[in-house]
Amino acid sequence: MFILLKKVFVFYIIFINICVCAQEIEYEDFELDNIQIPVYSENTPPRISCPAAIAIDVDNGRVLYEKNPLSKRQMASTAKMMTAILAIENGELGDWVTVSKRAAYVGGSQAYLNEGEKMKLGDMLYALMLPSGNDAAIAIAEHMGGSVENFVAMMDAKAKEIGAKNTVYGSPHGLDRDNHSTVYDLALIARYGLKNPLFSKIVSTKSKVLPRQGNEQGREYRNTNEMLNLYQGANGVKTGYTGPAGRCLVTSVTRDDWQVISVVMGANSRYARSSDSSRILDYLFLNFSLETILENNVEMIRLPIIKGVEDSVAVVNDKKIMMHISTEELGRLERVFIVPDSLTAPINKRQMVGSVEFYLDNNLIASSQLFAKEDVKFWTIEMNFKKIIDVWCRGNFTLFIHPQPTGTELPNGKIRA
Repeated sequence: MFILLKKVFVFYIIFINICVCAQEIEYEDFELDNIQIPVYSENTPPRISCPAAIAIDVDNGRVLYEKNPLSKRQMASTAKMMTAILAIENGELGDWVTVSKRAAYVGGSQAYLNEGEKMKLGDMLYALMLPSGNDAAIAIAEHMGGSVENFVAMMDAKAKEIGAKNTVYGSPHGLDRDNHSTVYDLALIARYGLKNPLFSKIVSTKSKVLPRQGNEQGREYRNTNEMLNLYQGANGVKTGYTGPAGRCLVTSVTRDDWQVISVVMGANSRYARSSDSSRILDYLFLNFSLETILENNVEMIRLPIIKGVEDSVAVVNDKKIMMHISTEELGRLERVFIVPDSLTAPINKRQMVGSVEFYLDNNLIASSQLFAKEDVKFWTIEMNFKKIIDVWCRGNFTLFIHPQPTGTELPNGKIRA
């Protein structure tokens, strides 16, 4: 009998450990102050331990670093980015959100909300994103969608709208196995969210005291994102962890007005995810600098004119193009003109005639519209007659035929019709 009870007890302990590992618990048994993140100082992309990672430029969405960017993986609490986005865009921040029994007892990481408790939606967003409260996620979903299931459908629709084609949600908190995404999609979602000032403010907050019913002093919540304390310029975004998903981290950093996002998924420890994120970010800030790709109002090429008083017209761009790019990438940049073979007079000044595009490894990274630099009038019969008379009077008469276009000069580029 004793042996049987001992076996049952051992089985129970194992079962409890499995359940705990499957839940999202953001905190670990070491202090952030004790973490020493090595500084990456090479000009080649770093090797990292995480199975999937990416980094993008927030300004233009350009991918700056990638490792298995389209590999589908469970996303854990990074799903809460979408929960926050929908609540901010569609909710009233002053509305009272009531915590249901389902929300209060959801398990995993908690804001420790009580069944029946009311909290304003604006405060609930901090309870969602700082301590990564699964209870807050359920409460928001029920408030916004009427039910968790309806809200999840809203999350899937919004992901498609943003362009996160490989993202599927199964819950507003990411605790279950039905949530999966890619590092690329998570970067897109984070970039979209960071365009909203309130979203940016929340994810950059290290700690906040929120009012609670029955507690006049409120309760302080601390952000689970270790990068806010570890990395210079870090200002977001979201952590995530479950046993199957591993450690996930979406980081936003701004230095010298340049904001980038890094995403790692599937790390085997909290240290690994922050270390790999730091190595990626160090690589970016060491090797990428702000360069002028194209000045404004530059005479790019000349296009032939048919039936015009001039046989060609200068073409200029309409905007200055600047971006962060590495020296190695600058050498591989390709310029392509999207213009017709010729133009027919009359041509008006500032008339759009095409575009210029910049490619890196066959990927479009920038473009600008092209315009005619000056007016070109239509060549009339009267003009031709006057030309004949003028030539006759000078005693050097030859039959004058309207000049034909002589071609176009293409400096450092190529035309695509």
